[in-house]
Amino acid sequence: MLWIALFMIVLLCTLAVLGMPIIIALATSIVAFMLISGGWSLALPQQVLNGVNDYILITLPLFILAGGIMNTSGIADRLFQFAGAMVGWMRGGLAHVNVAVSVMFGGMIGTSVADLAGTGSVIIPKMKEAGYPGPTSAALTATSSGIGVLVPPSSPMILYSAVTGTSLGALFLAGILPGLLMAAVLMGVVGILARRHGWKPMQSFAWSELVRTGRRAILPMGLPVLVLGGLVIGLFTPTEAGAFAVAYALFLSMVVYRSLSFERLREVLVNAAILTGEVMLVVGFSVALGWALSEARVPVMLAESLQTLFPFDTVVPQILILLLIALIAGMILDPLIPMIMPVLLPTLLALDVDLLHFGVLIIVTVVIGQVTPPVALALIVAARIGKVDVMDTLRANTPFLISLVLFLIVLVLFPGLSTWLPSVLM
Repeated sequence: MLWIALFMIVLLCTLAVLGMPIIIALATSIVAFMLISGGWSLALPQQVLNGVNDYILITLPLFILAGGIMNTSGIADRLFQFAGAMVGWMRGGLAHVNVAVSVMFGGMIGTSVADLAGTGSVIIPKMKEAGYPGPTSAALTATSSGIGVLVPPSSPMILYSAVTGTSLGALFLAGILPGLLMAAVLMGVVGILARRHGWKPMQSFAWSELVRTGRRAILPMGLPVLVLGGLVIGLFTPTEAGAFAVAYALFLSMVVYRSLSFERLREVLVNAAILTGEVMLVVGFSVALGWALSEARVPVMLAESLQTLFPFDTVVPQILILLLIALIAGMILDPLIPMIMPVLLPTLLALDVDLLHFGVLIIVTVVIGQVTPPVALALIVAARIGKVDVMDTLRANTPFLISLVLFLIVLVLFPGLSTWLPSVLM
């Protein structure tokens, strides 16, 4: 059965690299496995339905819709002005603002690509006008957008919670400190580049400007705070938190700011429905993929191999190997978590790995995969927004990519960075 599983994985990756829609690539590889192995034909639809039959997934379309509303309601300028008042006075101020906006904007939208689409179209042209190299502007924006999947609410965390059964509230809390540390790491790299290339501050620091812009940005930034607070104190279930996020976003954009028309709201609803359908299909077929690999005993053999290669009390080497497997898969497959976690979960359970800690690690791995060739989806999108060459953007992203890999290793070695806050508040 092992050779059949290997054939299925190679077929899946080949179809994905050739540009086949990931849902078709998944379905084709699973059907090929069943035909070759002689599996029961009704097992495929049953496994797909089992994959989407999880109540926590109800939160996914709600947060996608809330993020879409916030993304189209014209609040980016408020966040840019506040970020400028906070960090624009530093050397390379506009690049620091790029990272700071991703922290604030990503926390409301919850997906890195949506954060990139929302902020990239504004910040990349501004950086180019201010004299920053176009490839560097695109590379920084693509990489910093990954902060959005660590700062709650986060769609990848919802998917991870659905696959592993980990508390969504605990996952949201676990991502806060790593998200802020990731922003600090990227700003450190920006500081080094700013000193090397002579990038100037964006503006001088003034408390009055910080207070003024903070007042204008406080309501948009209240969404993740209220959602997370409601989950922590038990006021919301995850589903109710998603519904509240939609109601808050609608009230803010249509009543307070009046920046979202009914026509644009209809477009947001349609886009949210399409995106939700695509993600749910991927989730269902990914669970079926995990079932097929389990039938071939791939997770069991993987766990046994890791324990044989690293017969130590610590699980750090095993975790690093699993993350390397996920990173290689993430270079080709998107979205990664619903496809890789059904495969890795049995191995994680066998090795007694903390699923909360690993949740943060796999999400950072997703971020790294989105800026790593051969696919590097986030870099491609950023290069198109900035109208710069993709290969130049890949080269410009090298210092940011190296910093993220080192950051991931630090998170592996110090699990308390991820688990301390949930242990204190929950």
